[in-house]
Amino acid sequence: MNDTHSVKPLVERDNRSRNGLAKVLLAGEPLDSPQTGEKTHPWYMVLWLTGVDYFSTLGYQPGIALLAAGALSVSATGVLILVTLLGAVPVYAAVAGRSYAGQGSIALLENLFSGWKSKFFVLCLLGFASTDFVITMTLSAADAARHASANPYLHPFFGEKHVALTFILLALLAVVFWLGFREAIGLAVAVAAPYLVLNACVLVYAMRVIWLRPELLSHWYDGLRSHGDWTAILLASAIVFPKLALGLSGFETGVSVMPLVSNDGGAKSHSRPETSRPEARIKATRKLLLSAALVMCAMLLVSSFVAALLIPESAYRPGGEADGRAIAYLAHHYLGGAFGSLYDLSTILVLWFAGASAMTGLLNLIPRYLPRLGMAPHWVAYRRPLVLVLLGINLLVTAIFRAGVEEQGSAYATGVLVLMLSAAIAVTLAFWQEREKGLKTRSLAIYFGIITLVFGYTLVANVIERPTGVIIASCFTVFLLLVGGISRYYRATEMRVADVEFVDDQSERLWNSISNHKVNLIPHHANDPQYRDQLGSKVEQHFKIEGPLAFLYINLLDNRSDFLSSLRVRVTTEGERFVIDVWGAVATANVIAYLSELLCPKSLILGLTRRDPMRQSIGYALWGEGEVGLSVYSILVRYWESTKRKSGVPVIYLMSE
Repeated sequence: MNDTHSVKPLVERDNRSRNGLAKVLLAGEPLDSPQTGEKTHPWYMVLWLTGVDYFSTLGYQPGIALLAAGALSVSATGVLILVTLLGAVPVYAAVAGRSYAGQGSIALLENLFSGWKSKFFVLCLLGFASTDFVITMTLSAADAARHASANPYLHPFFGEKHVALTFILLALLAVVFWLGFREAIGLAVAVAAPYLVLNACVLVYAMRVIWLRPELLSHWYDGLRSHGDWTAILLASAIVFPKLALGLSGFETGVSVMPLVSNDGGAKSHSRPETSRPEARIKATRKLLLSAALVMCAMLLVSSFVAALLIPESAYRPGGEADGRAIAYLAHHYLGGAFGSLYDLSTILVLWFAGASAMTGLLNLIPRYLPRLGMAPHWVAYRRPLVLVLLGINLLVTAIFRAGVEEQGSAYATGVLVLMLSAAIAVTLAFWQEREKGLKTRSLAIYFGIITLVFGYTLVANVIERPTGVIIASCFTVFLLLVGGISRYYRATEMRVADVEFVDDQSERLWNSISNHKVNLIPHHANDPQYRDQLGSKVEQHFKIEGPLAFLYINLLDNRSDFLSSLRVRVTTEGERFVIDVWGAVATANVIAYLSELLCPKSLILGLTRRDPMRQSIGYALWGEGEVGLSVYSILVRYWESTKRKSGVPVIYLMSE
């Protein structure tokens, strides 16, 4: 549509005076407003922003694997690596190729459905995504506090204050985001790169110890043989591996940071709207995902091997020295207190920064979806109040679990697995819908269907083993559904129109000729010339009006679950009367109110029905239909109050249909 046919949209804003606290909370630009001039980076730089979430699991994953599988932790980690390389990487590589605006698997699944079904899926997935990110913050802070309290130099200060220290770390994280988080890429490199180097040093030294003490390998073999032959070991490992699902985290972050990846071959630039499929960015993001997975898989396999051989069972049991900090235990035990303390400091930093990565994800995810769907108050789009809400949730979760790492691990794994399962389902459905393209597409659909079954099995096994995770995730989902429903109810009287375009030049000229108190606007429900004649005669007979009549007919979309609409307007003449046809509406009353404010008619004649009010209220909330007359009046009064408009308003007539 030609830009010259566009109408500058009305801006709904609250001009009521704000107190000092409100001004502080709502400072800055909304997070859902378009961002311009954002720097992009080569993929190998953005990798660290993804990796800080992914790599940080080294702080607790080896210990959790030992506790869950014992001698089988190595073979179970091997199964995890196969699922990562053959399942997670291909799935998210496909997601990157189909959802390259940074919206990830949630947007991909949303686009495969429509209507309220799509909105329900989005809210449910947001609930599990929120579980993933919130538990990332609380679990990472708890494990960072555990490393601090277990350090011999810090133990006298924090040894008995694990929960309090977790609270402090979470509060510090909130303060940083309250002030405004900048240079995330540079900080991610500075934090994660040294952490990987220190881990590599510990693992190489541990492998050297095993090389010099071959009896350790024999002892580990004995532990494996107690489970039977290799077939039994592999089967047992496949059964145990869902407990290690924390090692799959980080992929959703990998696709959410796609807008930061350069689309020009690697040089730094500024992001700009994509006019075509960004092939270079997609290819670079796939390199990022594969590289992060390869590094992490190598680290997980070696760490699980050295931990299984070098850490005694008494140390990795709950309350032991290696509980939740297996590699830190090896660093202190074999490389000394100074190196171990340096490793602890690096681990604390990377775990804290993993929380920062999760906070960034939530600050991008929630404002991107909920306000657009009408399922959150306006203040959710602002950074500071959202940070305070997330801090309150983090503190509550930490208090409930007493900052326990293993206890939160189930909820974390559940959130990760649900997102991965949804991504696999979305990719499978996308390829299946395109199966007519050829054998390759059908084969990919079948392959991703198998991956979906693997992730489904992993999720079900995890939920059966540790149902706490799905309970917590369900609480987040129910909370979002309740907030979304209440928000849609309270925001029902907003204009709900994003933009307006005329279908041709003539429509624009006629609109301009009748605007500013020149016509009487009559919305009607039957687009028929004979009906308009009867309605016009009735209006002229019962009301004292002057000037021509303009009839407004609104065509509603089939999908009326969207909160905002983009309207197309055609204006024609019918004798001395004008006819305004509108397409693309999601709510009749809101569009009437919006166009009335744009047109500024002399009067607005609204019809009243005698249908059941309760049924009409439900119809208005879900499908944009119902008692139009009173709804238009309520919407206009609210808008006039918010803009402090006291003059130039049309005369409103109510008539029985």
